[in-house]
Amino acid sequence: MQRARNIGIPGVSPPDRTCDDQLCPWHGTLPVRGQIMRVRVVNVKMSRVATVVHEYLHFVEKYKRYERRRKKKHVRVPPCIDVKPGDEVLIGETRPLAKSVSFVVLGKVKG
Repeated sequence: MQRARNIGIPGVSPPDRTCDDQLCPWHGTLPVRGQIMRVRVVNVKMSRVATVVHEYLHFVEKYKRYERRRKKKHVRVPPCIDVKPGDEVLIGETRPLAKSVSFVVLGKVKG
């Protein structure tokens, strides 16, 4: 059984299952750097890729108020992590894996 490596992000525990995917941050060699975000999964119809929505607040200087914004992102889903639409997941930035994929799922958010 392959042991999960330390990815250097505190508070994130490795998944229970193992995989032999090179593009897995836990069991492969994919480095995680840059932004860490908590997002909601919208779609998982692609092969090993999911669509997530990142909702955030943006401050408008003119009106001194916040507005809600959202962005859809494509994220890589390692085989050792199961996600379905509606799940809250933690994603981390990686090197570009495809034209629109630069994030990888690190794990599900409990609660």
